Amino acid sequence: MDLVQVIDEWTTRVMALAWALFLLTWSIGWTLRGAPIPFNRVKRAGSSLVEDSVWAAFWLAIGATVFKFIGYVVKLIAGAV
Repeated sequence: MDLVQVIDEWTTRVMALAWALFLLTWSIGWTLRGAPIPFNRVKRAGSSLVEDSVWAAFWLAIGATVFKFIGYVVKLIAGAV
């Protein structure tokens, strides 16, 4: 296995794990936020999870861009050597 394949494999694994965590947090947040319970503290926690998951989506997009750029640079270096 060469360096390009290792980086590509790890990038795929990390991004899949990050997206799974994002989707889990987002769904729990919306469930708590819309739950028909009288506890405002729980609803605020749900809103906080939704807000945090939006930030997570932003950072996932930034991270994916950085990982793709690193993969591109490694492919250029590996192809040139």
